Amino acid sequence: MAEKRDYYEVLELDRSADEDAVKKAFRRRARELHPDVNPSPDAEAQFKEAAEAYEVLSDPEKRRAYDAYGHAGLRGSAGGGGATDFADFGSFQDLFDAFFGGDMFGRTTRRAAQGQDAAVQTEISFVESATGAERTVTFEAVAACEQCDGTGNAPGSTMTRCATCVGQGQVRQVTRGPFGQFVRAAVCPDCAGRGEVPSAPCPACNGAGRRNETREITISIPAGIAAGQQVRLVGRGHAGQAGAPAGDLYVHVEVTPDERFRRDGLDVVTRVPIPVTDAMMGGSITVPTVDGEAPVEVRAGTQSGDHVVLRGKGFPALQGRGQGDQRVVLDVRVPKVVNGEARAAAERLAETLDEKAYSEDEGFFGRLKNAFR
Repeated sequence: MAEKRDYYEVLELDRSADEDAVKKAFRRRARELHPDVNPSPDAEAQFKEAAEAYEVLSDPEKRRAYDAYGHAGLRGSAGGGGATDFADFGSFQDLFDAFFGGDMFGRTTRRAAQGQDAAVQTEISFVESATGAERTVTFEAVAACEQCDGTGNAPGSTMTRCATCVGQGQVRQVTRGPFGQFVRAAVCPDCAGRGEVPSAPCPACNGAGRRNETREITISIPAGIAAGQQVRLVGRGHAGQAGAPAGDLYVHVEVTPDERFRRDGLDVVTRVPIPVTDAMMGGSITVPTVDGEAPVEVRAGTQSGDHVVLRGKGFPALQGRGQGDQRVVLDVRVPKVVNGEARAAAERLAETLDEKAYSEDEGFFGRLKNAFR
């Protein structure tokens, strides 16, 4: 278990600091660690460390024990020495709400709930994953009621002040935490943060201001996308409450396998069979690519497993620049000798070949190395 840091060091305080200095130091550290200004993944842990230090140094009895005996002097004391319990707070932001009555800049938490995200799945071919595609997707979503424009109020009627929050849009909740009781502001459950409620509920949405609908959207799937990746459409998800932003739509993309190709990072790999005679003599063959067919030159004496690289015939990078290649793996096929005439021809060929015909030329390994770059 990691050794705890000195609480005065955590809050950057002198040991002679008074109660007011301790409070100011904690508030300063808390604001520095707020997630809106500190994206570090360690920010929350550091905030809890600062909160633990504040709990001890702001309590005269615990502080005397800590000054005399260090962390050992806090063992067994309620909430001391690392026993701080943050379970009463639902999130990192809730801690700031409790300590500061709002966020780090003093704003209250009065806000309507943002709409939830929606998800849908679609499928494209291997070639389309390299070149891009369009798909039309259909899904169920919550939308603002058109009849009342999302207010929940019947046309022609007026909105009235919410009796639950008295028009404030938020209600106060008392929470018992490690530092005593704290008053938290939460969005009013009856008016969803608006401070007003319909005097006559809209008959189309029963006053909710939102209705379910079936949506059909055509989306562009970018070239280079891989199986299992998602396309995000901001604001195309479920509608929020009381004019709050809508959620996002996530389109999960599946790629249909293609027996001709395999993906390796940004590269496309193709295995192409060629007759042993073409491998022996060399020549030009046609191979499939994601852009159509392309000619490939086969050198004389090609061995099974040799590679030919087609530059720029792979996948484009989704972010930034870059384009993969296509690696064509040549699979030399050796025929079976099934009759006497073929056997005689093979024997005549064998008699004409000497040991030099089977030796590798000096450039073979160099070409193989280049193929893997």
